[in-house]
Amino acid sequence: MERPNDSDLASLLAAARSVYKKTFGGADPKIAVSAPGRVNLIGEHTDYNQGFVLPMALQMGTVMVGSPREDGLISIVTTAEEVGEPQSVQFQAPREGGDLKPGEPRWANYVKGVIQHYKAGPLPGFDAIIASNLPLGGGLSSSASLEVATYTFLQQLCPDDGDPVAKALVCQKAEHTFAMMPCGIMDQFISVMGKEGHALLLDCRSLETRLVPLVDPDLVILITNSNVRHTLTGSEYPTRRRQCEEAAKALGKASLREASQADLEGSQALLSEEVYRRARHVIGEIERTVGAAEALQSGDYKRFGQLMVESHNSLRDDYDVSCLELDELVSAALEIPGVYGSRMTGGGFGGCTVTLLESGAAEKVLQHIQEKYSGTATFFFTKPSDGARVHPLPC
Repeated sequence: MERPNDSDLASLLAAARSVYKKTFGGADPKIAVSAPGRVNLIGEHTDYNQGFVLPMALQMGTVMVGSPREDGLISIVTTAEEVGEPQSVQFQAPREGGDLKPGEPRWANYVKGVIQHYKAGPLPGFDAIIASNLPLGGGLSSSASLEVATYTFLQQLCPDDGDPVAKALVCQKAEHTFAMMPCGIMDQFISVMGKEGHALLLDCRSLETRLVPLVDPDLVILITNSNVRHTLTGSEYPTRRRQCEEAAKALGKASLREASQADLEGSQALLSEEVYRRARHVIGEIERTVGAAEALQSGDYKRFGQLMVESHNSLRDDYDVSCLELDELVSAALEIPGVYGSRMTGGGFGGCTVTLLESGAAEKVLQHIQEKYSGTATFFFTKPSDGARVHPLPC
């Protein structure tokens, strides 16, 4: 069982600094930044439908340490062995008429995309080490964490206007154009704007936000990693997005945010059974997310938990993005008294579940899930954290 905290981030930063010194001639880095991953409490696959989401920033994330160099060369090393070889990449900083292009290694495309779309400049070359304690492919947004960490690092090299919304949008654009993943705005937004002790209700149409307190000491948020990474995610995500766009068009709406369940029922004959179920999930999930934020604000954890379970069932039955392992984890958690709710979180097809429970039930829940789960899960508790940060380095 892991309990991430700021000391874990400090350890990650220390490890990255050590690798930097070994890799780049023994000197200390001049810049150190971090950006958190996120867990989405409710509101899954609603962000690219201009709906509502309710994420919180994690105490785990990505750190980037480095220093500028004068020859225009960018040299980056990742400590993440899971990405395979090569774990380093070199390229020239972009200049007018010399755009960067995506390519191999694939992990570097997230970094390249942010560099290419960064508005201030021209950027100098730099050396950097990237380290993360987020599980890759675990549904905790390791990709957005990397993008936001990269942007925060670039801000120290060549400051921009400091607009946090623009920052999140550039990181999203990087994922669209360099990682070729048509993600919504939630992951980048919460990694930039997370606030300790709060979840963030985000309107993905207007980009308006509302902080929702989550500080009750009797509550525990448990993230359980199934340690399953299904390869379907990359192809299925764009398919779901196209199906939602098809449904909105058939309903005569700009997006499914504009549609009600009554609109959907009235137009069911225009949709295939599959597209109908996709739209039913999204429309219902948008309603559930607004209700969940209200329940959390008022301390109605029982209602919040009910909505979490409804969300999981909808993702399983209507959106078809759950899997046997996630269903097992949710079912096992819900069998223990003191658990308010549990659901899959992230894109689906593996990754993590998030569970809201009474702190006194934590050990019993962990033991029960371990006994019931057919795989080997990893557990960690977390609490809402701040967004991207710059870390002072010793002189």
